[in-house]
Amino acid sequence: MSDLPAAEPLMFTKPRSLLRSSMITGSMTMMSRVLGLARDQVLAHYLGAGGAADAFFLAFKIPNFFRRLFSEGAFSQAFVPVLSEYREQGSQVALKNLVDRVAGCLGSALIFITVLAVLGAPALGFIFAPGFLHDPEKFDLLVALIRIMFPYLLLISLTGFAGAILNSYDRFAIPAFTPVLLNICMILAALVVAPWFSAPWFALAWSVLLAGVMSFLFQLPFLQQLHLLPAPKVDWRDPGVRRILRLMLPALFGVGVSQINLTLDSIIASWLPDGSISWLFYSDRLVELPLGIFAVAIATVIMPNLSRQHVAKSSEQFSQTLDWAIRLIVLIALPATVALVILAEPIILTLFQHGHLTLHDALMSSYSLQSYVLGLLGFMLIKVLAPGYFARHDMRTPVKIGMIAIASNIVIKAIIVLPLHRYWQIGHVGLALSTALSAYINALLLYRGLRKNGVYIPGPNWLKIWRRYGFANLLMVLTLCGGLHYLTGWHEWGIWLRIINLFLLCSAGMFAYILGLAMMGFRPKDFRVAH
Repeated sequence: MSDLPAAEPLMFTKPRSLLRSSMITGSMTMMSRVLGLARDQVLAHYLGAGGAADAFFLAFKIPNFFRRLFSEGAFSQAFVPVLSEYREQGSQVALKNLVDRVAGCLGSALIFITVLAVLGAPALGFIFAPGFLHDPEKFDLLVALIRIMFPYLLLISLTGFAGAILNSYDRFAIPAFTPVLLNICMILAALVVAPWFSAPWFALAWSVLLAGVMSFLFQLPFLQQLHLLPAPKVDWRDPGVRRILRLMLPALFGVGVSQINLTLDSIIASWLPDGSISWLFYSDRLVELPLGIFAVAIATVIMPNLSRQHVAKSSEQFSQTLDWAIRLIVLIALPATVALVILAEPIILTLFQHGHLTLHDALMSSYSLQSYVLGLLGFMLIKVLAPGYFARHDMRTPVKIGMIAIASNIVIKAIIVLPLHRYWQIGHVGLALSTALSAYINALLLYRGLRKNGVYIPGPNWLKIWRRYGFANLLMVLTLCGGLHYLTGWHEWGIWLRIINLFLLCSAGMFAYILGLAMMGFRPKDFRVAH
């Protein structure tokens, strides 16, 4: 007899529990994102938006691109449904064997990729920044930074593997808190270690690697509590591993469309003037704030539940879970989009325009922020619509839709980027706008597929919901525009006056939105039950 406990039985999470889990995950993620925002402010102060900053941000983005594409994207979406099925069978021994073999195969693959990337860093530099070749010094810096930071992929992907297991057991807080460690390491590196380096970007690069080690080690005790601490075994013929691979390979496009589109922005931006990659980075980080706090938290919470509901053939609960997630996304995404478009310039000036980041850099970043944020609703909907396919082991449909979205993005870029760069020197704005538009193409096609197949049936109250949200957002727009009319002189103000006035504007806008919802009959209890 094994001394391992029996696997915990599958249980559906009620909408009330879904909301509570989302709030827990969101609060942990918010802590990470707030620290991430502080980190980006520190980076803006010390790096600014020149050629060296472009090289650092791009080298930092490369392992994160693969992490989001593989470990947090395709792997997680393929692994969680299989893990849920093993849990349903009730055998802890079989579950532990699956975890051991997945850990061994994933770890060996990541080691191979990491060694290959470090040795082939110049090739990676050419793929992700072909425009840097005209500046050998900047290209050499990019290659050196890639070699330091790429091993972060190995560590953070294993961290993501551990987090997927914890999430499947509804232990959402620990994986959501883990990114805090990266932000703390980078902030301390910038403030304490960087002054000892002649080139501060190298101190920041080494801090990324250290954060990967800390993040991985942090999650291991919590796996031990579940008796699922892996003893890695490389067995590519294991049925569970083979199933995950079959689900994972097509899912690469399905979950990675947004990341691929953002990476295309960086590749093309490498041909644009110095600072373009940095401008896109700072604006993208602000879009990632609501995306990471809310959409990722909601998607993380619903994925295990959708997988369980599919296994139990509970199609009605499956649809209700999706409907709950979509309603919550729209509630958050619309006001976030409106506020960031209206307040883009004050926000960028307040948060980033200090130290080495010039006024010109801040204005350029605010333009791309306005373009990126137009796609926020699309980005967020993708996060909750895609699990509707992955939980049912349908990986092919998101692949087809993803390929259409990527092709559309390329076509839109070809149409608008060159004219914007040639006549107004804002080609980076065209990159952001095309990515935003392609997000809606992706989201609409995902939505249509779920409706067409009867997987998702909207609740009966959507007309009332749109009236509520529309009125509340209109009231917020009037409030923010009225405030900006009286609050002028952001360029001349000092940092504290900017902070105070921005806080007042945001508070007034939030109050107007909540007031508008209340006036239209909205109550928080509306999200405690599925409609």
